[in-house]
Amino acid sequence: MRIKKAVITAAGPHQRTLPLQTVIDRDGVEKSILCILIEQALTAHTEEVCIVVFPGDEQRYQQAAASHAGSVRCVPQPAPLGYGNAINCAREFVGADPFLHMVGDHLYVNPSRPSVQHLVELAAAESCCVSGVQRTRESLLPRFGTVSGRPVAGKPGVYRVDTVIEKPTPTEAEQRLMVPGLRAGQYLCFFGVHVLTPEVMELLGRLTSLSGALAELARHEQYLALEDDGRRYDLGARYGLLIAQLALAFQGQDRALVLSQLVEMLADRELAGIAR
Repeated sequence: MRIKKAVITAAGPHQRTLPLQTVIDRDGVEKSILCILIEQALTAHTEEVCIVVFPGDEQRYQQAAASHAGSVRCVPQPAPLGYGNAINCAREFVGADPFLHMVGDHLYVNPSRPSVQHLVELAAAESCCVSGVQRTRESLLPRFGTVSGRPVAGKPGVYRVDTVIEKPTPTEAEQRLMVPGLRAGQYLCFFGVHVLTPEVMELLGRLTSLSGALAELARHEQYLALEDDGRRYDLGARYGLLIAQLALAFQGQDRALVLSQLVEMLADRELAGIAR
């Protein structure tokens, strides 16, 4: 299976400005979040990128794509009808092809292997739908779709998914989403990156949520989850953009400079407290 297309959703009323924010990437270059996401998709050998945007934001997103604008197409989501509907707005772009999906309000940072590339390689090798997941503590369950499944023999970090629940309660998770090998109070939650197949798009034609479509898919065919050792950063959370910027800096060429400045700030704070 070859994954040549990518879809980034960025149309949510509270999400639409986040991919347009500017940070310093690991290479020391100032870029928009959108540009970093596009580069991650292209590094995974996709060739075309569709961005689902709020109506009227098309030009701003084309500008934020910078040198990658030629590989990008913007498609509006006419009404804020949810996440599944946003993906479904890219139906014409996707056609009958499998595709990489990324959410525009998260940034993915992996110190070793790029998260997106690893996911695409697994999906291509197994010819099936794959979702990136991360071990997540119980208190954060109301923010994420969550899966359970069985570890796949011989493939560390890969699970055959059998259950998908969108934002489960702790009680529901304890009853239905326990995964062998995870500590008590930890669950596998979506990482915000998926490789989706045409079958998922067909399901989204009649179901309103991606989690619902994936739950239905898991009942009928192989659907895998890949546990990633990187980190997702929610840009919409309090201090989310700041923390994402620090994560990029700590993995980049200016790590020593940023660390020394943070130490100086903390030292100044401590000294000021002693002086009082």
